[in-house]
Amino acid sequence: MIKFKQISKIYSSDCRALEDINLIINEKEFVSVAGRSGAGKSTLIRLLIREELPSQGQVLWHNHDISQIQDRDLPFWRRQIGMVFQDFRLLPYKTAYENIAFAMEVGARTNQDIERDVPQLLKLVNLSERADHFPDQLSGGEKQRVAIARALAHRPKILIADEPTGNLDGLHTWEIIRLLIKINELGTTVILATHDREIINGLEKRVVILEKGRVIRDEEGGRYIL
Repeated sequence: MIKFKQISKIYSSDCRALEDINLIINEKEFVSVAGRSGAGKSTLIRLLIREELPSQGQVLWHNHDISQIQDRDLPFWRRQIGMVFQDFRLLPYKTAYENIAFAMEVGARTNQDIERDVPQLLKLVNLSERADHFPDQLSGGEKQRVAIARALAHRPKILIADEPTGNLDGLHTWEIIRLLIKINELGTTVILATHDREIINGLEKRVVILEKGRVIRDEEGGRYIL
């Protein structure tokens, strides 16, 4: 369970990114965090992965305060979280297979682990036949599927997708959303940050809407209407 407890993030007297956020995300839940640009979505994510510390309050993971994690233990914590971004962030001179394998190498996984897991991950995202293709040989949707497979390389408990469809057309957008739903159904908590009303309204899952750093709505099967 993730708990944001009375969280505020204040950068200056005239820049309050988050204010008095109280939010619980349960294990294996699928939650969309929505809001216009500047609403506080990215700040919320940075607090969860501990790229930022709150000005007030606590971010708790199973009742452990994330801000108290020692620097030496941060890599372990961050391996609990898979991140997917709008701009894919693939290594251009590595194939789809190698991009996933490299993430595992950095995490000190063995060659045996890599040889076993990478094909399984490529199969999960339906890219087995594109394993030897470089990013510039892949469509936008395929690049994002590689990025998702890479994010799953350490079997994270949480997958955060930060505007993952921002660079995709409608067809590829829903390919990615269906894949995120599948990953959630396999037991991973999914947090989708987006401002796309069509996606949120089509999902009919829990939506948390931020405005000017505050939660203005939190409901199951909610619709994004401002």
